[in-house]
Amino acid sequence: MSTLNYPFSTTTLFGSTGLVGSHILNNLLSIPSVQTTTISRRAPKPASEPSPQNLTALVDADVNTWAPKLLTLSPIPHTVFSALGTTRAQAGDVASQWKIDHDLNVELAKAAKAAGVKTFVFISATRTRGWPNSSIAYNKMKNGVEDAIRDLEFENSIILKPGLIMGERKEEGRLLEGFSDKVIRGIGKVNSHVQDSLAQKGQEIAHAAVRAAEIAAEGKAPERYWILEVADIVRHGRTEK
Repeated sequence: MSTLNYPFSTTTLFGSTGLVGSHILNNLLSIPSVQTTTISRRAPKPASEPSPQNLTALVDADVNTWAPKLLTLSPIPHTVFSALGTTRAQAGDVASQWKIDHDLNVELAKAAKAAGVKTFVFISATRTRGWPNSSIAYNKMKNGVEDAIRDLEFENSIILKPGLIMGERKEEGRLLEGFSDKVIRGIGKVNSHVQDSLAQKGQEIAHAAVRAAEIAAEGKAPERYWILEVADIVRHGRTEK
């Protein structure tokens, strides 16, 4: 699709400094007709320098201000992406992680709905449902956010449920993910299909998220509450616009 006729022109992104979020940002910034606002604790680092003209970066270390900031944006963003998340090691304990991964995401979704946002895109995780998976604290966080987004009844809700996320991480507290990344890459050298079923690259998840938002804005989403499982992410993540 020509970027001159792109189906939406305004977005807001949360989690822009993380692995998937940074790739979502670069995907969006590659579309000149789309104006993107990020709200984050620290400034994002877009791939191109100087910072593109279609980026507005709002930086505030107090996450309690983020939902109010979203409510005051003008023009109202058509689509909001949340790739927001942390780890228990980074947060300090499960309760602190819950405040970010669950409570803040739900608060942002509610603010987006109140502001009149058409599409909400959330990066969740695979295999969070069913017993015993749903009893795990991390999965409870993801399921709670998914359910809240569903109940808000956006014009379009998009939930991406990737497996392990592959890519270079600069944050502390993610040593286990880095080790898993190496193991998965080793498996991929033997069988790429097995690798695809277990893990996806951050840039592919991001591409799938932006592509799904585009499809939804065109009125072509298969359903208003659209869940992209691993196979869907792989397919859309490798599809050119």
